[in-house]
Amino acid sequence: MNNFDIVILSNGPGEITTWVLPVVKQIRAKLNHLHNNIRISLILSPCPHATGNEVNIATSWQEINRIQSPDDFFSFFLWGKTADNWHWHSQGLVIFLGGDQFFTLTIAKRLGFQSLIYAEWDARWYRYIDYFAVMNQAIIDKIPSSFHHKCTIVGDLMADVSILKSDNNQINNNIKIGLLPGSKSSKLTQGVPFLSSIVQYIINISSEQNLFNIDFILPLAPTITPENLAYYGNKNNNPLIDKLGNVTVQLIEEKKQLYLLTSGGVKIKLITDFPAYEELVNCDLCLTTVGANTAQLGALGIPMIVLIPLYQLEAMKSWDGLPGILANLPILGDFFAKLINSIVLKFTKKNKKLYAWPNLWAKKEIVPELIGYLTVEEVGNLVLDFLKNPTKLTIMKDNLQKVRGTSGASIKIAEIVETIILK
Repeated sequence: MNNFDIVILSNGPGEITTWVLPVVKQIRAKLNHLHNNIRISLILSPCPHATGNEVNIATSWQEINRIQSPDDFFSFFLWGKTADNWHWHSQGLVIFLGGDQFFTLTIAKRLGFQSLIYAEWDARWYRYIDYFAVMNQAIIDKIPSSFHHKCTIVGDLMADVSILKSDNNQINNNIKIGLLPGSKSSKLTQGVPFLSSIVQYIINISSEQNLFNIDFILPLAPTITPENLAYYGNKNNNPLIDKLGNVTVQLIEEKKQLYLLTSGGVKIKLITDFPAYEELVNCDLCLTTVGANTAQLGALGIPMIVLIPLYQLEAMKSWDGLPGILANLPILGDFFAKLINSIVLKFTKKNKKLYAWPNLWAKKEIVPELIGYLTVEEVGNLVLDFLKNPTKLTIMKDNLQKVRGTSGASIKIAEIVETIILK
């Protein structure tokens, strides 16, 4: 067989860890007998949610031969030259796994390669793209019937996160609760002290009533250091601590493991590996803020409680789009943040608006969303109620599995790639 280039287009941290990694693993497994003939290149495009660490994350994956950073994307997109002046084989395939589907069309035409798009919600440019791997039949129904032959239903790539689960999980009879406060400063300012106070409350009540043995973990976002996380739990740095339960934290290390130690003596284990799926899959319940976290937890089928605390209306500035831009303006940012959050709070309560991805997928609340002036006792008692009634957690887990889509999408995409190469 002639040498063959596989070019994967992607962008943000969620896409490369939950889409790219399962796909490249399955492609390499499926085409192992052609290992020396297949070259996989990852080209990243700019993403507003990028952490800046995407290249470092993907570099550790042996399945990928070479990577180009988003800083060099548009020079390649416009002029066709990579930063390192890559050589290309005469045959190849461009695979879309995040970013803009138009990039796939343009780059494939420029390189003279075939094109394959993973379509999660919409299959665009169907007149010009060669193949589509679609999540479900609804996507096919949106395009003219004359192009349906280009489409193959593969399922939900997010569900394939479970393929990465370790088979060597530690057996532990303790209940395990995950804490995901987010990665942006506006979320951490409220999230770190609020979650720490909830943890302390849960442990206090559980100890008084002799209820449970509970372990807490906190997976770090790739842009956050342990020291930075602990910063938000220090009263000298965070004036909201008094309003959020008055529990502080400090960073400690025991036997080369880092923890946040609450002022009440509870240890929260910090997970520095990213992505932290092998730890998260063992959680009985997670407390999380809104955002990509809810999609990843939903893909793993992990029960969750989604928290949007608005103790200080001007403190929440992590909205997407124009609201986020206005809320982060110098001088006037606090004013806009307070106004926006006040409107959001009223609109949410009146219209029962949903924010968590699993709820948006299901078009109803299948995981609890709590927004507004939340109290430590309110959230802590809800957690304890779930732990006392594990059937509720089972129901939530079952509902998550129903809406997340069938797993195996990465395997089916690898089969499509194999068919294209061997034609």
